[in-house]
Amino acid sequence: MVKSYKQEHVYNHPWERVTSASWRKFTDAENKRVLPHILDCNTLNTSLDSSSGKLYATRAITVRCPWLVRRIIGEDICHCVESTVVDAKSRSMQICYRNISMEKFIEVEEKTRYDPHPDNPNGWTVCQQETRIRIKPLSALASMAEKVEQRCADRFLHNSAKSRDVMERICKYHEAESSSFSL
Repeated sequence: MVKSYKQEHVYNHPWERVTSASWRKFTDAENKRVLPHILDCNTLNTSLDSSSGKLYATRAITVRCPWLVRRIIGEDICHCVESTVVDAKSRSMQICYRNISMEKFIEVEEKTRYDPHPDNPNGWTVCQQETRIRIKPLSALASMAEKVEQRCADRFLHNSAKSRDVMERICKYHEAESSSFSL
């Protein structure tokens, strides 16, 4: 069984501000109380392709596992990799998160994309998110796997809402900061 869902959110902020906030979402100390499941975030690699102008980045993220996963698997933390591609020319940012620990038990992949909104490309940003969760060893026990996947999906949706709140706070901070510079 695989549990997947898609969601879309429109930020009433320009693409540059939203993508800047995305970089700070897991690293800003103020966000620790809103996103307590994020334990650590470290940049592993960045590179700029001079011919295309695309920025590539890889970060390691350590998260606290949801209670149900901890109970079944017996692990408290999970290590994930975030791969990001930023194309400033086309104003697109694509992020893919996936777990690299506990892969024998659970596979989680989340893809997020930020693009200027077609109706207001200089003022709004569209965020499209797709998440896929698969509990592996429980595949033989379909009903149990389905329940665990649903609980994980519920937790991811809850954390996504918190992340949007963090992104909004950072965007508003950037907006206020840029306003004070223009005075």
